Amino acid sequence: MIAETICSAVSAAGLGIAAITAYRKRFLAATRIAAYSLVPVALVMTGVVQWLADKAFSPAAWVGVGLLGLSWVLFMTTRMVERRAGVGSRKERRAANKAAQRDAVAPAASAPSLGSSAAPAAQPKAGKAKKPAADPADDFSDVEAILKKHGI
Repeated sequence: MIAETICSAVSAAGLGIAAITAYRKRFLAATRIAAYSLVPVALVMTGVVQWLADKAFSPAAWVGVGLLGLSWVLFMTTRMVERRAGVGSRKERRAANKAAQRDAVAPAASAPSLGSSAAPAAQPKAGKAKKPAADPADDFSDVEAILKKHGI
């Protein structure tokens, strides 16, 4: 009974606002407001409000809402764990595999060092220690190349 009264009051207020809007020569907006304001009365007349009121006071309905919430929390938790672990979705794993294959087929650059134009000899592996620079001027050759590249 109280829900029907509230819905009727909301509809009456909405129709009043629509009338004021139409008086101000904003007919499209007034029509839209009138359409929205008729929805609560329509819900009361179709029985949707009574059905919702019955469900709102039903313990079984609230247990169902709680179970939906629990399932949502479980889905989000597993997704968060997947992202942290780097598992990802099938699509993401497939893209990562393609990227890894691309890197294996075309390894990172066998381009000459930035400061020299000669082709490099075999580059040292990550496990071996690099030999120290023989000349202090060579230490800044790569910086100079970067600056030249950017026009500085």
